Amino acid sequence: MSSTRPNILMIMADQLSARYLGAYGHPLVQTPNIDALAAKGTIFRNAYCNSPICAPSRASMATGLHVGRLGAFDNGSDFPASVPTFMHHLGRADYEVVLSGKAHFIGPDQMHGFQRRLTPEIYPSGFDWTPDWSQGPVRNPGTAVDQIRESGLCDWSLQLDHDEEVQFRSLEYLRDFARRKEQGRPFFLCSSFTHPHEPFIINQPWWDLYDPDAIDLPAAPGMPVEEMHPYNQWLQLHHMVDVYPLEEEHVRNARRAYYGAVSYFDSKVGELTRELERLDLLENTMIIVTSDHGEMLGEQGMWFKRTFFEPSIHIPLIVSGTPRVKPDNEINREVSLVDLMPTFLELADIKEHREIEHGLDGESLCGMLLGDDDRDSPGIISEYYSEGVTQPMRLAINRRMKYAHVENEEPMLFDLTHDPHERINCAADPIYGPRLDDLRELVEMNWDGAAMRERVMASQRQRKWILDAQRKGAKPNWDQAPSFDPSAQYVRAKNAQATSEEQRHPRVKKQRRLPLEPEG
Repeated sequence: MSSTRPNILMIMADQLSARYLGAYGHPLVQTPNIDALAAKGTIFRNAYCNSPICAPSRASMATGLHVGRLGAFDNGSDFPASVPTFMHHLGRADYEVVLSGKAHFIGPDQMHGFQRRLTPEIYPSGFDWTPDWSQGPVRNPGTAVDQIRESGLCDWSLQLDHDEEVQFRSLEYLRDFARRKEQGRPFFLCSSFTHPHEPFIINQPWWDLYDPDAIDLPAAPGMPVEEMHPYNQWLQLHHMVDVYPLEEEHVRNARRAYYGAVSYFDSKVGELTRELERLDLLENTMIIVTSDHGEMLGEQGMWFKRTFFEPSIHIPLIVSGTPRVKPDNEINREVSLVDLMPTFLELADIKEHREIEHGLDGESLCGMLLGDDDRDSPGIISEYYSEGVTQPMRLAINRRMKYAHVENEEPMLFDLTHDPHERINCAADPIYGPRLDDLRELVEMNWDGAAMRERVMASQRQRKWILDAQRKGAKPNWDQAPSFDPSAQYVRAKNAQATSEEQRHPRVKKQRRLPLEPEG
């Protein structure tokens, strides 16, 4: 393998919309570390997730396959262990493949190619969160907007517990990597945080970063539920917007806490970047900052994710470091998370990467990282088969036109250039007929909505039966506990002098001591 292959540090947020970063034009949110990486590297202005929900998006990203092909439909849907991930391929290419933080893998395989997990998983790994479309649109107290009323300041939180541990283990891993005698193997480290995911609460330093009077309100106000597309009506019912009406104060507090959580995440990006520099690892490490999906944050009167509106699916994708990334490089063509797998295959110099890429749904971004703002793809695909809805949804975006298909419902077409807030459905406008036809063809390529509905509902039924059986017996343990051998830590396995020398970075060259001459 080539000795020039880069280390890769992928820093992931959870539920971070691109629009709430300074690098993407937000005038208020303070993200100096992410902005600096964008200036030093490549920023993808129009990057999208392939499903606006956690587990499907992450499984799709890991495999380079769209959710419908993979069958990981929702947050209670198992991720097949038989499908290769980019982690498997990097491991085959002799990378150290390590995870610190959230993966949200569902099913018995909690590694999917990672060789080590440094922290526990934050969410259930079983079928607990399986939706049930047979009930029709339903209210869900677990995802209701009543929590928006409680947004604001906290002393500490579960999410801070998680992310502080993620950061500690990530820094520990980088330091350990830097001081090993042999560094022949490059690393792939995914540091995966849970901020700025709801609940929208943050502690004092980050809350105080924002003047409450400066907090902006949503740019696209909500409309009456009865005037929304049925898809979004279902989601508003699911989030119980009719039961828990929100006041302006609630909206401002939620946005202020979210902004604080984004800045908190940005601080972790900065700490990791500075540590790479301090350890002399920065020059040969590629840094990637992204998220699994976005957040509506009150836009269109909607919250959380699950919808195809831009705040929910438009994610950051910033790549910086090594000569394989052009500085101050902006890419405007649409890309998506399935493009990461073929990108990593090419970066790792895997000789059969073209053959593997042929069976994937994404394309390598390596050319774009060097400034080529063109690609063969007719557009990107995003899908949704999870809770809150009752029909399969598939979205196609190409050159700022956006077509959403909802099975058995009227289509939606938005011109993002002239209507960035997606207020005008152009699907019936004859001027847009040719563009609509092209995007419809892309949506329907190797995809049948009616058949997909049957497939999704069959999967839900089977998982419900299994979950019911598990609740009446011993529940399987599908968790992967991180393990550390205390007998090999600190001064446990060797003498104090040898251990101190090995763990010092950089190493100090020992000087030979001359024997003392005998007294004459």
